[in-house]
Amino acid sequence: MKLHFDKNTNMFFFSFVILSFLSTISSLDNGLGKTPQMGWNSWNHFGCHINETIIRQTADALVSTGLAKAGYTYVNVDDCWASSRDVKTKFILPDPSTFPSGMASLADYVHSRGLLFGLYSDAGYDTCAGRPGSFGYEEIDAHVYAQWKVDYLKYDNCNSRPTNKTIKERYERMRDALNLTGRPIFYSACEWGEMLPALWFRSVANSWRTTGDIIDIWLSMLLNIDINNLFASFAAPHGFNDPDMLEIGNGGMTFNEYRTHMSLWSISKAPLLIGCDVRNISKETLELLTNPEVIAVNQDSLGIQGKKVHIDPYNDTEVWAGPLADGSKAVVAFNRGNDVSRTIVVSFSDLGWKTTSQVKVRDLWAQKDLGEFQGNYTASNIESHGAQMLKMTLISKQ
Repeated sequence: MKLHFDKNTNMFFFSFVILSFLSTISSLDNGLGKTPQMGWNSWNHFGCHINETIIRQTADALVSTGLAKAGYTYVNVDDCWASSRDVKTKFILPDPSTFPSGMASLADYVHSRGLLFGLYSDAGYDTCAGRPGSFGYEEIDAHVYAQWKVDYLKYDNCNSRPTNKTIKERYERMRDALNLTGRPIFYSACEWGEMLPALWFRSVANSWRTTGDIIDIWLSMLLNIDINNLFASFAAPHGFNDPDMLEIGNGGMTFNEYRTHMSLWSISKAPLLIGCDVRNISKETLELLTNPEVIAVNQDSLGIQGKKVHIDPYNDTEVWAGPLADGSKAVVAFNRGNDVSRTIVVSFSDLGWKTTSQVKVRDLWAQKDLGEFQGNYTASNIESHGAQMLKMTLISKQ
């Protein structure tokens, strides 16, 4: 499955976002999201089958496996944690059968492990799983989250049609409520890209979904990252595009495909939110998620999203690239074809350098210097659905 986008589309988006910014009155004020968020979320693996024991054990596993040290610090409880509202105060109440100790206690435990605690809610009357949503209770819920010492809010978009309010209005209401608490709470907007949030959400949230939900299959992963690529110019520190959470380790793709998944999410400055059961994580999955040089690309302080710079439709290959703070370029040579291995030539002119440039090339997955090259670099024998992730540093323009 391939999606290709032209320059005219990008020009339209650029014009649209300028107009959107001119109409902005207030904005998110939490100082968070200088780099894409990293952590774990319960939904992809557990769905509604969550409880406080799983969350505590996950926090422990993030620490014991070294994932927390690698940067995965948010422990985010997705849908199905809430049950109802208090009749008098209207405070949101956790499900007593699965979270009997309460969310404040759970947050305290997560914090005691040196991690950050996240929760889920919805900009409609009910969540996607039919639990209480936050529409009409934004200030009450934000106040409760702050009391519980919540650090992160994923805000979904189900069951919202009866509100008769626009997406913009509903998401701004929660933004303003979070601002009023005075507690820095990372705000992750999840409206599935329906109203092209990348164009106008910078004043609203720290990250915004650009796509529908990911599924743990190759074509779903490709579709989401292709759509996300369309909005590359709108990502920057404190506001990043979100093609949904990682599926690495859930078993629906091959090791090679998961490595490509990690490569594309990292160069795209996408949030790195683990979606597997880290309590039983394999050695191979752990190695994919903790490669320090790949993570460094994602967390680079420049915060500019990498994108497609060359597409070869005949061979079904692509070159993705993006700048890094030290002047280098992150590059992914990607064979999206289904059948055979391919040779992919990375022309330095596609990276904005002269064809005579001398460039040092390092393989980030192998953590190995490959040498110095002039004019181009040839990635040989890239297997089907595979990718080579590289760091290229200009030595001489000549």
